[in-house]
Amino acid sequence: MNLSPYLDLLRRDLLAAAAPGGPDVTRAAELLSGALDASARLSLLEALSEAAAEITTRLSTASVEVRLRGRDADLVVTDLPVPEPAVPPAAATAPDSGDLARITLRLPDSLKEQVERIAGTEGISVNSWLVRAIGSAVTGGQPGAGAPGPGRSRTVGRRVTGYAQA
Repeated sequence: MNLSPYLDLLRRDLLAAAAPGGPDVTRAAELLSGALDASARLSLLEALSEAAAEITTRLSTASVEVRLRGRDADLVVTDLPVPEPAVPPAAATAPDSGDLARITLRLPDSLKEQVERIAGTEGISVNSWLVRAIGSAVTGGQPGAGAPGPGRSRTVGRRVTGYAQA
C-alpha cells in the first residue's frame, strides 16, 4: 500500500489552511509539512498495524500482518493451519478388526451419573468413555480407570495380588 497519496493529501490540506495567512504562513506550512511527513507516515503504519491486529483476532482461519517494504506498507494475509480433529482415545483402544460386540452393563445410579458427568466434561460419549476405561484396565493403564493402583488388587488367573489397608 502506497502511503504517499495520503501524506500528499495531508500536505495539501495544511497548505490550503495556511494560504489565507499570507506568504510567510504558507512558507511555514511547507516547512512543517516536510517535517511532519515521517511522523504522519509512522502514525499511519501504527493505525494499519492496530487494524490488522484487530482483524486477526476476529478471524479464525487467517492472520493479517503489516509489512514495511521501503516506504510502503503491505498487508499480508496468512492462512492458519486448521487443527486436525483429535482422535478420540476410545478409537485408539478399539480393536483393529472392526468387529463390535454388544453387552448389557448394569450400574448403580450414582456410578452411572458419575460416568455421565466425567464423559461430558471430557466431551465424549459415555460409551466412548467406558471403552477407553475398559481398554485401559485391560492393558494395565492408568490408576483410577480400573487398573491396579494403591489399595487395589489384580486378579491373575486364580491368584490375587496386591495389598489392603486396615
